[in-house]
This record gives sequence, C-alpha cells and structure tokens, in this order.
Amino acid sequence: MPPLFFFLLLLFPTSPTYSSPTIPTPLSTSSRWVVDASGRRVKLACANWAAHLEPAAAEGLGKQPLDAISKRIVSMGFNCVRLTWPLYLLTNDSLGSLTVRASLSRLGLFESVAGVRVNNPELLDLTLVQAFQAVVSNLASNKIMVILDNQITRPGWCCSKLDENGFFGDKYFDPDEWLKGLTMMATMFNSSTSVVGMSLRNELRGPKQNISVWYRYMQKGAEAVHAANPNLLVILSGLDYDKDLGFLHNNKMNLSFTGKVVFELHWYGFSDGGDWKNGNLNDVCGMAVDNIMRKGGFLLEQGWPLFLSEFGIDQGGANIADNRFLSCFLSVAAELDLDWAVWALQGSYYIREGQLNYDETYGILSWDWCKARSPIFLQRVTALQSPLQGPGLSNISPYNLIFHPLTGLCVLMKSPSKPLELGMCAESNAWNYTSEHKVVLKGTDYCLETEDVGKPAKLGTSCEKSNSEWKLISDSRMHLSTKLPNNGSTLCLDVGLDGIIVTNLCKCLSLDETCTPESQWFKIIRSNIDIAGQGSNMELPFQEGWAKNSVLPEEKSLPKYKR
Repeated sequence: MPPLFFFLLLLFPTSPTYSSPTIPTPLSTSSRWVVDASGRRVKLACANWAAHLEPAAAEGLGKQPLDAISKRIVSMGFNCVRLTWPLYLLTNDSLGSLTVRASLSRLGLFESVAGVRVNNPELLDLTLVQAFQAVVSNLASNKIMVILDNQITRPGWCCSKLDENGFFGDKYFDPDEWLKGLTMMATMFNSSTSVVGMSLRNELRGPKQNISVWYRYMQKGAEAVHAANPNLLVILSGLDYDKDLGFLHNNKMNLSFTGKVVFELHWYGFSDGGDWKNGNLNDVCGMAVDNIMRKGGFLLEQGWPLFLSEFGIDQGGANIADNRFLSCFLSVAAELDLDWAVWALQGSYYIREGQLNYDETYGILSWDWCKARSPIFLQRVTALQSPLQGPGLSNISPYNLIFHPLTGLCVLMKSPSKPLELGMCAESNAWNYTSEHKVVLKGTDYCLETEDVGKPAKLGTSCEKSNSEWKLISDSRMHLSTKLPNNGSTLCLDVGLDGIIVTNLCKCLSLDETCTPESQWFKIIRSNIDIAGQGSNMELPFQEGWAKNSVLPEEKSLPKYKR
C-alpha cells in the first residue's frame, strides 16, 4: 500500500457517518443542475444496485437484511440508488408473477433461498414485482432517493454487442414492448416521492445503432414516462455503451415538456482501451478528459444536466489501470461537480454468467455484504458526495478549493505559521487562483510560496516574487508549478508522507510510461459553499450546513477543456 494511503487510514480510521436529508420533491432541472421543489441544488451521489440478472430480484437479499443494506448505503454517504430492472419483469407475466422463492429455485439457487429465508423471510414468498416494490419502499424509509434504470429486456448480465438486447429492433428489444414497460414502471411509482427519476435504457449498443432511430424512440420513451408520471426526471442514455452523446452537439431533443430531462454517460478505465496501463499518465488523462468532454461534457455548457450514471474500479486495489483512471476521474467529477453513480453496490450476485455467488470485484460492499470492500475508496469520493456548486442557498462569492484526487482531500491552512496539509474538503480554506497565477488565501494578503526542493510549501506576503507564481502544466492540467528565484528550477506542489504539502521537482510530465505523478496532481475547483474556512484564516468549527448549503455559480464559470 502506498505511504500516502497509510496517512489516509490514520486520518480516517473509520468510515464517516452521514445523515440523509429529507429533500422536497419532485426534482426538476434548472439549466445544468438538478434541483428540489424549492429550487435548491440536489446532488445525486448514487450507488448502482443490480436487480436485472436472471433471478430478477435485487442482489444481496440472501446475504443481509434489506433494512441493514439500506442503512449501510446511508452510512457510506450515498443519497440515492440507481436500481436496475429487466423489462420482462413487467411485460412478461410468467416472470413477474413468480415469487422470489420460485425464481431462485428454478435456477437451482437453493443456498440463496435459504439465505433469503434467514435474512428477509417476509420477501421470500412475494412476487418479484412485489419484492421490487418492497426494496424501493425500504430505501424510501431510509430517505434514499431512487432512480429506476431499465438495464435490459431479458434478465441476465449486461452487456454484449451481440446479445440481441442492445438497440431498438433487436430480438429482445421491441420498441412497443419497451414503451409499455416504461409506462407500467412509471405508473407503479406515481405516488412515490422517493422515486425521483427513470433512466430509459442502459447502454444502447450493437450493429443496429442509428442516430435517427435513437431520436425517434428516445423521444417516445421520454414522452411515455412523463405522461405516466410527470414528477420524474427523465434520464436519456447515449450510444456505444452510453459513451457517446456527441450527436447532441447540433440536434436537440424535441419534447412537449421541459425541466425534467437529464442525460447520462458512462466512463470506466476500460472505456479508454489500454491507455491507462501503458501510456504516460498525464498524456492519457488529458486525452481521456478531452474525449469525455467531446462525447458528453459539452452538454453542461449548453445548459443540460449530465449524470455520470456508471463509473467504477476494481476495489481490490491491484488493477493498475483502474487505479490510475480513478485519480483522473475524480479530478473531473470534482471540477465539474457532476452527479454520479458508482458501479456497483453489490458485493456479489446470486448468479452471474453461470457462476453461483459471483464475487463482484467492482462492488463497494464485500462479498458477504457486511462491510465496505475498500474504505479508502469511500474516503476518496467523500468530497464528491456533497454539492460544490449549484443554485439555491448560498450568496457567498465564488472561491477555490485545492483538491488532491489521489486522496480525495483538500489543502488546508490551520495557521499561517504552520505548514499546509491535507484534510477534509468540508473543512478547507477558501482560496483565490488569480489571473496572475497567484494562489491567495481569500480575504487575506497571504499567498502560496515555495522555499526549496523537498521543503514545505508556505504562506507569505511577498506575492510579487517568482516563487509565488503557480501555473498549471502538463496535459493533465494538474501540476501546480512554480520556479525557484535563485536557479530557475521548476518545482511542483506535492504531498509528503505525513500529509504535509511540499514542493518537489516536477515529475512524469511526458513520455515516461512507468512514472506515477499522482501525488503531484492538484485540481483547482470552484465553489461557494459556506465551509468552515471560507474567507478566513481563523480556525473555525465544522459547520453541519456543508452538505446542504449550495451555491450560485455563473454559467461562464464552467471549465473549458479545449486545447
């Protein structure tokens, strides 16, 4: 384990505990933001919970009581679940009318039957549709928002280009049946305030993909859901496994309603081929970010909400490509303050691709659903579970946070006389990154300076010196660099083993494919949340309003990724 992560475990020996606020629904959209009934930003920080595989029941009911799973979701800081479902659950009576017991038994999953009998006996003899409703109801009782995602038609693992489930007109994707199922699902939860959105179809794909057909049926699907349940956000996925919404650059949706449309995009390390394992990390991150902005990020600048409804990594920590991808992903998610859903909640499946009790290495829960598989992963996403921007509450003028993606922490100043260090972003100071490339503690005359290689970065008042000018360099746009006045050496902000902010010679700027620059990656992000250190160099207590006090940024503040 890298030394920085030992520091992280020392800083956070246990996972934080959160309370899930009651959000006034229904949700709607205001430009690029999702907002509640009062017009305040609501950030979707979700976990995907699969219920679309062969049993057509929510995974894990044989491992833990349903209410225990819901409470663990809350304890890990998530405020919503993207709950998947197969179309046949509603359009195939012979499937939907099966009991949970019968569905598991027909697949030979007798151990799972026994597990449900122990952990959720009240669900065992409900029909699959009733059990699905019970899961939604329990999530609601724990104040967890639900987004219903039509993952696939015929229950099973998703996805393959040739599974005949991928695009309108495929063997298992009849458009009329799909519209019927969407209408039935939206109607079923018409009176639910916890079901806040419906994702129309997951990962459109396959040889029949066609943009004009996409417009025809996705518009019909959106109209069908809105007609059946106008309270829902209508979430539309793109093409090529939901990696491409680029066709929306010039051709917009033609819908009869407004204020309810959200677009969704998926981004995994493997989406970018083998680059994360084999390329220079700065170069790869720069190219990947440019690609994601071209394929979907541009929608934010056009005033549409964008939901990263699937991202994830191998939680075991040994997948080099995934580990590298995550630092880059977190920097983008923080800078754009995206709504997101991690794949996946489930630590295991009843059965997946023929294997019983399949271990989901991307699962944030362990195989037995008893604990977090990787507490460090949860700590790294903690700062992204609360809003940084958006309409509704705060009138504080915008400022900057200095975010460190490798740890998920931010740069803190506890006293001008003490070294800067990493700490929880909710307790961060407010900084200004000026047009003169100065990093200034907001409301003071203190600016960030360097002293020498390996020395702690410090605050000083001689802001005209060259060693207080900080430029973002490298294709990752995350090396915060300055020059020593005595010899002109270029130093970059870095993190020491004890979490102290230091400056070292910049590394891995290009070419080298084995170098790891992530300790030197810092992302300057925009916010005006009312945090403890905002506009002050005083030590203040943590304010509980962090997760509630949203912001009011200008549209022009969106970062530009054009090179």
